[in-house]
Amino acid sequence: MKKIGVFANGLNKKRELVPGLVNKFLKRSDVEVFALAENIEWLPPFVQEYKEGKRLDYLLVFGGDGTILRGVDLALKSKAAILGINMGRLGFLSDFSIGECHKYLHLLFEDNYSYINRMLLDVEVHQGREKLYKGYALNDAVIYKGIVSRLIEIRVYNNRNFVLETRCDGMIAASPTGSTAYSLSAGGPILTPEMEALIVAPLCPHVLSVRPMVFPAESELRFKMSNVYNETMLQLDGRNVWPLIDGDNVLVKPSNKKVEFVTLTKKNFYQTLRKKLHMGRL
Repeated sequence: MKKIGVFANGLNKKRELVPGLVNKFLKRSDVEVFALAENIEWLPPFVQEYKEGKRLDYLLVFGGDGTILRGVDLALKSKAAILGINMGRLGFLSDFSIGECHKYLHLLFEDNYSYINRMLLDVEVHQGREKLYKGYALNDAVIYKGIVSRLIEIRVYNNRNFVLETRCDGMIAASPTGSTAYSLSAGGPILTPEMEALIVAPLCPHVLSVRPMVFPAESELRFKMSNVYNETMLQLDGRNVWPLIDGDNVLVKPSNKKVEFVTLTKKNFYQTLRKKLHMGRL
């Protein structure tokens, strides 16, 4: 029996479509369906509340890329593979749109799909020898100066080797999945999701010769902070998670964990680039 989780953006205007789709495609004798308490109130009555420790086969995420990023935590806890169903704008991490469920969702029960493993980032904040914070990100870890108009100073190290020092608005450390997100806006390169590498992209550096760089997956990057202000923040996948002060070190390295994504459409990464980002369009 397949165990399927449902995770949805409850504020999306297309949310009203989700209960009907869940009822149509997931109300089966060979399927158990689960959802978090925040979603279960407006889903069909056969959907059970997810309890910590329950293992799932798949996690259907209805929403945009932000919803998928928020769903990663549940996917890791339940060891589920994510199937993204886009209700947002770009939907870069989604496999298809909510209007295409009738074309593709039945393939899940015919075992007619493939997987993509995406690299996670392990992120820590240290002050001296004390570890202050530990988290993870699918897209990126961002150091941002906040609303203060002055630049902050960041020294970058790779495996204890000094790389560069710059004054800037902040710094992005991105995974291959995150290479098409904030890092791309900062001039970073596009990496295919199967790659294992780290991108470092500075935000508005004071010196133009400080450019985005790609480091091998064996790297442990360290960003040492100085001349920072009260608003400086560590952001993981777009969420503020920890305030940074002078002397803090932000460590970023590839995680031993992977996030598994299901694809039913058989679209490849380059098709997604052309369709979603209009790459190469004349």
